[in-house]
Amino acid sequence: MKKTVLLVAGFISIMAFAGCSKNESQKTDSKIELTLNYYKQENLDGLKNIISEFEKENPNIFIQLCHNEGDEQNMALADEGLLYDILQMQSYARVFEYASRGLLMDLTNRPFMNKVLPSSLSAVHWNGKNYGIPMDYAGIGIIYNKDIFAKYGLTPPSTYAEMQTVCNQLKARGVVPFSPLLGENWSMGHIITMIHTALLKEKGISSDDFILRMNAGKGSYGQVNTAKLFGILDFYGKNISPNPEKINGAEQQKIFANGKAAMMIQGLWAYMDCLKINPNLNAGFIPFPVYNDSKLNTFYSDVDSVFCVSSQSSKAKQEACVKFFEWLLTEKGQRLWMSQYKLIPPVKGVDVTSFGGPYVDLMKSVEEKGSMPWAFSQYPSAVFDGPCKDSSWNYMMKNVTASEVIRAIDKKWSEEVTN
Repeated sequence: MKKTVLLVAGFISIMAFAGCSKNESQKTDSKIELTLNYYKQENLDGLKNIISEFEKENPNIFIQLCHNEGDEQNMALADEGLLYDILQMQSYARVFEYASRGLLMDLTNRPFMNKVLPSSLSAVHWNGKNYGIPMDYAGIGIIYNKDIFAKYGLTPPSTYAEMQTVCNQLKARGVVPFSPLLGENWSMGHIITMIHTALLKEKGISSDDFILRMNAGKGSYGQVNTAKLFGILDFYGKNISPNPEKINGAEQQKIFANGKAAMMIQGLWAYMDCLKINPNLNAGFIPFPVYNDSKLNTFYSDVDSVFCVSSQSSKAKQEACVKFFEWLLTEKGQRLWMSQYKLIPPVKGVDVTSFGGPYVDLMKSVEEKGSMPWAFSQYPSAVFDGPCKDSSWNYMMKNVTASEVIRAIDKKWSEEVTN
């Protein structure tokens, strides 16, 4: 079946939405047509294959894919009562925002929710209810080229001091330590929040307590050791490819996959794209080491994306969405999700050994040492999408100072919680 992707520029109009949600060539009196709004583009073909398998087993349901163009445009649709039926969303804050506006269907008592790992439900839990299914457990850290490390007799760093030594040894051999991603700002949002969350440990502050303090107007992003925070960013900036402001995500992966840099700070989603470039890539995955005590260095890992159902959809469409979720959480659905979409579902008894390399490294480390939650997912969206990304990127470009970054984040956070 033909599936079309809606690409929207500027503000969404109702006619544009209609072009996405309707496919007249597929329409029959008995067919239920659903729209699935996705934002993860890393393996769109895989998602299409999964949906195709579901449609084969459920010929009365047709799912049309629509690319997410941002919350502003989604809210414009919601104002017209035309929100997409299924929403692929970032976990925590994004879910909470939509749920607080009454835009999501309560899935708490649906039997399929019993298959989800209880520890992952906080990503979709708001005001005592669960508003989605977590579908993507991921980690952010350092993906490294095992062959380059072996060639020069290097051991993957487990402490900050070891990372400094490894980078010096790589540069002495003419190897760029890190392939950067500064052609886009979002990567720096992940990096600064990862380091910041790690540095909360030495202050004895949990990420939850930090969020509560900030939301109550009693905290500051400068509660951590800011000299260490920005010192690590400076170190990163001195160990990356030249002209980093010209390197976007695709170029970062190309540089790393082709062995022109030994490491990259990224999420595991980028590893799969690297394999498309170099199927023979031999990679591993380690936590970004902030401390010189290896036990304190853990992966920045959590539920990344979830699926939710619009409360604006008709009852028939909502039940069709539920049927799709039930199917996704079957053994077959999970197997296809991992083999086709290359993501790890946080489901009881899931087996990731087929993913190999970095995925095994992630799950082994999390089992042995635990992990840091993705605190950025609990920041107000405007804070993470605004100053966390923009100001940290501008810091790397030497356009702003460290104190200006802290002030920008504090100011925006204060505005968000007082409005």
